[in-house]
Amino acid sequence: MKQTFTCKLESIDTVATVLAEALQEGGILLLEGTLASGKTTLTKALAKALHVKAPVSSPTFSIMQNYEDKLFHYDIYQSGLDGFLHQGLLEHLTLSGVHVVEWADEKFVRLLRGVGLDFIVVKITVLEDKRHYEVTYA
Repeated sequence: MKQTFTCKLESIDTVATVLAEALQEGGILLLEGTLASGKTTLTKALAKALHVKAPVSSPTFSIMQNYEDKLFHYDIYQSGLDGFLHQGLLEHLTLSGVHVVEWADEKFVRLLRGVGLDFIVVKITVLEDKRHYEVTYA
């Protein structure tokens, strides 16, 4: 199933609410998009929709941030899939909660399918002052 949304970043709460409802039992959310497309901004809005009180920031250098054991936020821009696996983070994806992975790619998708984990992919496209979100439920 697919859904699409187009909105300004100021209206991102609508997208985040839809995702939070889909992930209320937990799950994996893969975010794809160019640099500065709004992946971390979407993660912050999702945290708000999940009632996470802790401030959310990009885990670019730490690779993973844990927020209240509800939201696990991964940024694999620098380390890629190999770094993610090398640090033993694949097992973390089975922990209870919502797992958001920034910079996931097709190799990451194949890995998740190969180990039988369900996930949602959000492809973010920048459209001048708006963002287009294509949400695929895999």
